Amino acid sequence: MATPDFIRTVRADAGHQLLWLPGVTAIVFDDAGRVLLGRRADNGKWSVIGGIPEPGEQPAACAVREVFEETAVRCVAERVVLVEALEPVTYPNDDVCQFMDITFRCRAVGGEPRVNDDESLEVAWFPLDRLPDLHETGLFRIKQAMAEGPTWFDRG
Repeated sequence: MATPDFIRTVRADAGHQLLWLPGVTAIVFDDAGRVLLGRRADNGKWSVIGGIPEPGEQPAACAVREVFEETAVRCVAERVVLVEALEPVTYPNDDVCQFMDITFRCRAVGGEPRVNDDESLEVAWFPLDRLPDLHETGLFRIKQAMAEGPTWFDRG
């Protein structure tokens, strides 16, 4: 995930200290029930699609924008499936961030998947029974997007 300019501006004053940031994840399904994934350029691993909203940007609009920017697939956000505070992450440059993730179930409405920016090495549709190796957070988000239940949140 590329660092948005507004975060670089904040980092100029905040240094490496923890930043609490919004994040969105888009679990995109096509008409065949496959899920759209990207293999990240920063670590080479397959992942669900996500990003950081720009100031004032609505989370669902961000999910749709991120999917198109990263994969060239057009989609619509259908519903919120998960809201979760993630664990803090320290990046190689020592910046620390913690994200409040909002995950959307999305439906593809056009476009062919292709690498559309410098954040991905590959993008592809995957049948649910043939997913590549994914981090457990991605798998959980896909599971929640497939379910018809209410939005998941930690009742902590």
